[in-house]
Amino acid sequence: MSEDFLFSDEEIEEVEQDSLGTWKILIVDDEPEVHAVTKLALSDFEFQEKRLEFISAYSGSEAKQLINQHSDAAIVLLDVVMETDDAGLKVAEYIRHEAKNHHVRIILRTGQPGQAPERQVIVNYDINDYKSKTELTAQKLFTVVMSSLRSYRDILAIEQSRQGLEKIITASRDIFASHSMETFIHGVIQQLTSLLGSVDKAMYATSLVASSEQKDAKNLVVFAGQGEFEQSEGKSLDQVLSAEQFSACTQALNEKTIIYKDDYLFAHCSSQYNNSALLYISGVPKNLTTTQRHLIEIFAQNVQIAYENVQLQSEIEDTQQELVWRLSEALEQRSNETGNHVRRVSHICYELARGLGLSEQECELVRSASPLHDVGKVGVPDAILHKPGKLDENEWQVMKQHAQKGYTILADSKRPLVQAGATIAQEHHEWWDGSGYPQGKKGQDIHVFGRIVALADVYDALRHRRSYKEPWGKAEVVEEIQRLRGTQFEPKLVDVFIEKLDTLETILARYPD
Repeated sequence: MSEDFLFSDEEIEEVEQDSLGTWKILIVDDEPEVHAVTKLALSDFEFQEKRLEFISAYSGSEAKQLINQHSDAAIVLLDVVMETDDAGLKVAEYIRHEAKNHHVRIILRTGQPGQAPERQVIVNYDINDYKSKTELTAQKLFTVVMSSLRSYRDILAIEQSRQGLEKIITASRDIFASHSMETFIHGVIQQLTSLLGSVDKAMYATSLVASSEQKDAKNLVVFAGQGEFEQSEGKSLDQVLSAEQFSACTQALNEKTIIYKDDYLFAHCSSQYNNSALLYISGVPKNLTTTQRHLIEIFAQNVQIAYENVQLQSEIEDTQQELVWRLSEALEQRSNETGNHVRRVSHICYELARGLGLSEQECELVRSASPLHDVGKVGVPDAILHKPGKLDENEWQVMKQHAQKGYTILADSKRPLVQAGATIAQEHHEWWDGSGYPQGKKGQDIHVFGRIVALADVYDALRHRRSYKEPWGKAEVVEEIQRLRGTQFEPKLVDVFIEKLDTLETILARYPD
């Protein structure tokens, strides 16, 4: 390559972009011949099989516009003196501080070094190199562009790794926070889409028996899936995969690795307790980067642990809910209620909570805690609980005490479910107009859980047979609850009840006496 610039009046043809993309070079100079010479000197430049794409700006103001339009520019060859003596310096400051572009490499070029002393410029401005136009021969231009592109490439690699690490942390957090297999698989798909850009279908398969021993792929079943695999849960892999896919999954399982095919992959997943699990993903980009492959590897290592966490969490919650139901059923049977009463009330509460716009966490909490609403009945004598006629004043006062007793029994627990149960036990007999018991709370002062359980409990009690009363018909119950709108029950909650009535009636039918 010549050591001297070759000036020419001829137009320099732009380098045609190839399929691998280009490196964008923004040339900022008010002299058109500088643009022409720069393009000529770098016309055959290539780095990592990518050519250069030149973008020209002839003033500082134009450069500011172009840097915003081409934030992926790799290098800015920036003249200092243009429309003003410090126009280039202002562009450098704009790039770093206003455009917030800290990746692009800025090479300052000046024909008048005295007007912008190198030491002062390097100290005061965030630039990457400073060259005098007289010293910047074709060879030196080639060298400075090559070194700048290498720096830019490394900066992008670091940034991609940082973003990838952030996504992995987010993925692990979201998946480990899943409390059901439904949210688990959706979390897997969401995070893989974030990592890879696109995912069409996914499926997670594991063995029914946890073991550290290697299993045959035929022993694996689909535990969760998306797309065509959504209807395949519980089926063995040899039933749902093509011969080619089954061969790939067997290879991944036997080699304990990730097998990449044209547009899908099988990733082996393992944990301390299970060494036989696979993650299948389709719609995978064909040209995965090294970083993306590394992220998939890390992700696959965490999926099995997350899956087991979901299973354990689900088992704990199911056991906890079962214990609450069993306790509540025993208490209800003391007062001649059916065991299904607490199950119906819990599901009715969930629907009413959703209708009020409570969060999913709150809806689940009121569903789980509502069976504890009458836990205070444990202290009420059977003679009062089972009395077929009207209670006298003394008996009524004893009966009213069960709300406060229920609160006292549960109040010392630090468990959110039991705390919610304590609140419900204490407040589900309070009335919207303040005439309820035990504290005479009114309106919004009554906890929303207490307001919800109050309506759910009355609705179910009226619609089902008790020891000495016949159940009411649907129309009668609706009329009664509407009559109590604004007195016993919150008006908005009654409106939700009417809107949800068909769903609530379905719940009653699902759990008959």
